[in-house]
Amino acid sequence: MNHLAQARKVFDLELAALQAVRAQLDEAFTKAVELILATLRAHGKIIVVGIGKSGHIGHKISATLTSTGSTSVVLNSVDALHGDLGIVNDGDVVLALSYSGESEELLNLLPALKRFPVKIIALTGAPKSALARHSDLVLKTRVPTEACPFNLAPTASTTAMLVMGDALAIAVLQARGFKRQDFARFHPGGAIGRTMLLRVGSIMRSGPRNAVAGENLTVKDALLIMTRARSGCLSVVNARGRLTGVFTDGDFRRHMTADAGLLARPLRSVMTRRPICIREDALAVEALKVFHERNIDDLIVVNARREPVGLVDSQDLPKLKLM
Repeated sequence: MNHLAQARKVFDLELAALQAVRAQLDEAFTKAVELILATLRAHGKIIVVGIGKSGHIGHKISATLTSTGSTSVVLNSVDALHGDLGIVNDGDVVLALSYSGESEELLNLLPALKRFPVKIIALTGAPKSALARHSDLVLKTRVPTEACPFNLAPTASTTAMLVMGDALAIAVLQARGFKRQDFARFHPGGAIGRTMLLRVGSIMRSGPRNAVAGENLTVKDALLIMTRARSGCLSVVNARGRLTGVFTDGDFRRHMTADAGLLARPLRSVMTRRPICIREDALAVEALKVFHERNIDDLIVVNARREPVGLVDSQDLPKLKLM
């Protein structure tokens, strides 16, 4: 058996399924987004229900909505009939997931939900099913076939539901004007929190580890400063302490082969002018972007007066778990 060929076949089937569901998008999607927006503006929430594999997908959709600022909870279709309906409030919107639209547990829940003034959005592959008929809006997720060779195990259909949920979450995010800073507020932990909440001033090398020298200092003395700071980069400043250039160990090696008197020369004659720098109050994620886009090893940190107050060394980033 060629396992790679089988894997590629599954990818092809699921990609084709997504294309098919994309082609089914219609005005119901726009109305669903507007309904969710109205619910959130009224301080309501999005309740996600589903059974089996659809239920697992529902958990992920709810998590994505919540993490992007759209309040969402998962309601267990069975437990709902034994007290958990208490999480439903007037004005909420329900996302009901069932590919067949005939899941018994979900259908048993519908009459109870209908007692509340809530709207129901169905995600189903059967637009004429009982679930679809009893819903206010239907988002069609019908796929040509499952990736399962017996066309039984939910595979392509659950992928389609997942992507439809992602599409809803992102459309709502953009319509609400959700910003990068908002995203950071909901992700204070882990790599996302570290890169989006940390400021450059918190991760830079400063004090004795920040090598700074005047323009008239000789290269020889500058190398001593760099050695003491254990740094491969030195910020060059003018008489007012403002950043005017940078001198690196790479610059030293390049000049050394062509200039026998290099050690006695002033930094202003060999430094690189207009160096790349970043403000100390910038987000750490902005520093990461500079490193990736400019392919540099060190990034000088300046304050509002353009005085070099620190240095971000790319070698420190793995230790800070920012990459």
